[in-house]
Amino acid sequence: MLSLAFQNRKSAAAVLSTAASLAASAMLIRSIANDLLPDEVHDYFSSTLHNLSRYFSSQLTIVIDEFQGLSMNKLFEAADVYLGTRMTPSVRKIRVVKGDEEKKLAVTMDRNEEIVDVFENVRVKWTMVCRQGQALGRGNSRNRGETPRLEVRSYELSFNKNYRDVVLDSYLPYILERSRAIKEENKVVKLHTVNYSNWDLGSILLDHPMTFQTLAMDSELKKELVEDLDNFINGKDYYRRIGKAWKRGYLLYGPPGTGKSRLIAAMANHLNYDIYDLDLTNVNSNSDLRALLLAMSSKSILVIEDIDCMIKLQNRESEERWQPHKNQVTLSGLLNFIDGIWSCCGDQGRIIVFSTNHRDRLDPALLRPGRMDMHIHMSYCTISAFKQLALNYLGVWQHPLFDQVEGLMGEVKVTPAEVAGELIKSKDPDVSLQGLLGFLHSKNEAKPQKEMEAEDRSD
Repeated sequence: MLSLAFQNRKSAAAVLSTAASLAASAMLIRSIANDLLPDEVHDYFSSTLHNLSRYFSSQLTIVIDEFQGLSMNKLFEAADVYLGTRMTPSVRKIRVVKGDEEKKLAVTMDRNEEIVDVFENVRVKWTMVCRQGQALGRGNSRNRGETPRLEVRSYELSFNKNYRDVVLDSYLPYILERSRAIKEENKVVKLHTVNYSNWDLGSILLDHPMTFQTLAMDSELKKELVEDLDNFINGKDYYRRIGKAWKRGYLLYGPPGTGKSRLIAAMANHLNYDIYDLDLTNVNSNSDLRALLLAMSSKSILVIEDIDCMIKLQNRESEERWQPHKNQVTLSGLLNFIDGIWSCCGDQGRIIVFSTNHRDRLDPALLRPGRMDMHIHMSYCTISAFKQLALNYLGVWQHPLFDQVEGLMGEVKVTPAEVAGELIKSKDPDVSLQGLLGFLHSKNEAKPQKEMEAEDRSD
């Protein structure tokens, strides 16, 4: 037994000695070859060996650079967003940033980190690669005249080359689409206004808390509107199939204080769309109006409030007499803006909202379907709107005084803004509702005689 063990050790030692000798010989031969062979021959053999290795390899690597010329590579940007949601415990180093247009922190891979992903049973590996790019300018004395260089990043996507078509035709398009959805989820809503015939670059974050859950509006009308909005945002392919621009128009009309502005805020929060508030008095001509449309982002809401009193839009018959020194935004220009060929530019998904206190003052050409597809009457406060206000302000959905409030609301016209103004005076439901009842009684007693006579005739 001892003799056998000794022989095994001797054999193992001989194997190790042989391997070491071969390694030393290989290093010696490489050293001699480097010294004796011409550079051209050495480069030829190195290139040949490298090509042979690549030929027999089963892996394919796609390089996705950060920039394409001077422009950002959209695929790199999409991969950055997508991979930020695929971080695993194996990733040891990440980058975290927060932009003005995102609700959440953005997480990305750092240099030399790897992430493994699986798509349709295909295993892929992502690697973040960083290298030094072109010079940015001359250095200063502190860095001894060295030229600062830009860090150039790229992603390397490696996978079995048998799945090349799956990756190119399905996986990468999936990443582009998924990244768009992630950015939409994280995007904050902004309010844009016109400044000297251009959208103001200093857009304002719209931190309006109004949602359809808290909006005081007739419940059936609210349900109908939400369904219409949802059908619209999910209808891109449908609009393309029927040959119609992917846009929709809403006319909000009714007396002041009925919640038209709050409804617009709720729409923006529901869709996560930016609002472009267009004051036509700040627009000098139809061509400026067209330029504003082209500068709007897709999936946004264009709002023209109080359109009946903002400017005196000329009708199409009188436009020939339009004086050049006056504001030259015409009705035809506005109609082309919302319904002409220019409205089809871009990815669209736009919503156009007009608001007015007097629908009867608007030109019928503005109101037809295709321009204003849905007319929404913002009426005086209804019972369902009152209950929503009571829930918002007092936290109650039922109360013994509700019957009296509802009875008076059937006799007097009161806006949601007026009801809210009374409910906010006290957090105590009893005190607040008693105050509202007193307000409704006084308003009912002060009704004009003509209004009472009109009610009697309708009865």
